[in-house]
Amino acid sequence: MNPKQNILITKADGGQEPFSTEKLEHSLQNAGASSTMRARIVSRIIDELRPGIMTEEIYRHAFSLLREYETIPVAARYSIKRAVFSLGPSGFPFEQFLAEVLRAHGYQAQTGVTLAGRCASHEVDVLAERGNRRIGIEAKFHNDPGGKIDVKDALYVHARYEDLRNAPEKSSRVDEGWLVTNTRFTRNAIRYAQCSNLKLLGWEYPRSRGLFSLIESGRVHPLTCLTTLTDGEKRRMLEKRIVLCRHIQTPHLLKEYGVKPARIPEVLAEARQLCGVQDTTGFIPQESRDALPA
Repeated sequence: MNPKQNILITKADGGQEPFSTEKLEHSLQNAGASSTMRARIVSRIIDELRPGIMTEEIYRHAFSLLREYETIPVAARYSIKRAVFSLGPSGFPFEQFLAEVLRAHGYQAQTGVTLAGRCASHEVDVLAERGNRRIGIEAKFHNDPGGKIDVKDALYVHARYEDLRNAPEKSSRVDEGWLVTNTRFTRNAIRYAQCSNLKLLGWEYPRSRGLFSLIESGRVHPLTCLTTLTDGEKRRMLEKRIVLCRHIQTPHLLKEYGVKPARIPEVLAEARQLCGVQDTTGFIPQESRDALPA
């Protein structure tokens, strides 16, 4: 084994852990990188490891290699987590994006709904409904990859949705509350949520059924994934509530937001390869249903 593989690397939250070739290769495989490219990137990263190197630096190097050598959608898929961070700086586009993720999994969803609870009125970030379930969702967006949701957030959200659960008017009642974030939860937050029956959804929580899994299984990749658009073009579209790459699959819309005609075919090719063909049958695969919080 290469001794460099025992080097401690620095995570976004400041903690350290040993570098893992398995984690790097797994993330590259999830993005669709070929076995040859995975081996090549892992070898390059190992050669350049140094004590304390940031995980963000490792990501940026791997991403640049994917953009240079792999097919169009692979680098975009590898960048999904960073693309969700790029929905900021405000949390509003994240709320819109979360609503789209839920719609892809069979929910009706609306954002910014005000409901009157038993004791107070509450603005609900996302109100989702499917079957006889009505869910109030608090969306906690972080620009910082090291950000975590603590127990005080779980306490606050649980209290809000208990108030709405007992609302006098049926139109304001919810059956359950969710706390959703694009980062992680502290152990205390998870412990409290499990005890109080508050549903949590984080980037990789619950394990193998987190937000990333919902994005992939629903093929609802954020607009900010696309490597062929400039930051300015992305920002203009986000301001108009265009949050998914599947929403820009027409030349007319791209031209409207300032994309030069010569670049439009390249942008459309990346969007179509990343998102695939949108399923309009209304069928929700069982594995997509199983990915959502129980």
